[in-house]
Amino acid sequence: MIYLDSAATTLQKPSAVARASGWAIGHLASPGRGGHRPAMAAAETAFACREEAAALFHVPDPEQVVFTFNATHGLNIAIRTLARPGGRAVISGYEHNAVTRPLHAVPGLEVAVARGALFRPEAVLEDFARELDRGADLAVCNHVSNVFGFVLPVEEVARLCRAREIPLIVDASQSAGCLPLDFQALGAAFVAMPGHKGLYGPQGTGLLLCGTDPVPVLYGGTGSESRRQSMPQVLPDRLEAGTHNIAGVAGLREGLRFLRRRGIASIAAHERALIRQLGEGLRQLPGVEVFLSQDPEVQAGVLSFRLAGRDCEEVGEALGEQGFALRAGLHCAPLAHQSAGTLETGTVRASVSAFNTPQEIGRFLDAMGRLAKG
Repeated sequence: MIYLDSAATTLQKPSAVARASGWAIGHLASPGRGGHRPAMAAAETAFACREEAAALFHVPDPEQVVFTFNATHGLNIAIRTLARPGGRAVISGYEHNAVTRPLHAVPGLEVAVARGALFRPEAVLEDFARELDRGADLAVCNHVSNVFGFVLPVEEVARLCRAREIPLIVDASQSAGCLPLDFQALGAAFVAMPGHKGLYGPQGTGLLLCGTDPVPVLYGGTGSESRRQSMPQVLPDRLEAGTHNIAGVAGLREGLRFLRRRGIASIAAHERALIRQLGEGLRQLPGVEVFLSQDPEVQAGVLSFRLAGRDCEEVGEALGEQGFALRAGLHCAPLAHQSAGTLETGTVRASVSAFNTPQEIGRFLDAMGRLAKG
């Protein structure tokens, strides 16, 4: 099998990730739940993982790094903290349902979309500026579209928000580990990311980088301040009720270490080269419509395409039968498809990781060539 679905989950991971998770299951207890060695070792592992993330993403204090179940969990915390009933939010036109559904659940919240044309960051910025000038309680911006790989101008959006004192949430689900990300420079209220994608950690892990005081969405034991019936005020305890997924955290730590050794800039260059090879190859095939940016810097390791006269789900299934793992449909992001004009059809999506090779892309193009001609 050739795996081209890393925008959903990176299946190919550093071998140290599985080893660390397996070791943790047999050796680590619950952090903060005892003074015995297995509990203390778990606490050390958890803090070491926070330190790795803080160093990688330029977070001033490791305790601002909170463990979540996934990016969706983190985004729910961030949105619950900042969105108020009857208020107003400004979002990009490329947001995932992990953003739009929690916003939709806030009673009376107006959601303004700074749509902008696909692969036109300046248009996104213009729309953001216009909508922010109309007032907002919060803004949300996807760093990279999970459908098209469009790299949105989050640094510039962050500057617009800082100038207007509007808190910003960044969804880094498709950029964390794939593109450089500086939390301190952004000045965002929150940055949410999954552990199981570009961080090469296990499923069921995620990180929320906190730049403002958050509101918990889960209440319970933390191993600290147990006499209180309200959640502790300090991070990360305020957001980490219940037993940690310490096996996942141990694996995530190794994924972060891999990124530090390999270098995020190096991974970004590798993924972009593969996407250019894939996109330019697909453009040569009859009936294939490719969503490829003219500027390589505006697209990360994700690419969508359609085959004329063929249903996208049908194309994805046919490729799967030949041993290629992709995703077809709306990719849980109907707003992005609406912005790009693909809502009625969806797309077939290929996404790469540090473990894909040019040879794999070549084999995929051969298969697509046969499919396009047949």
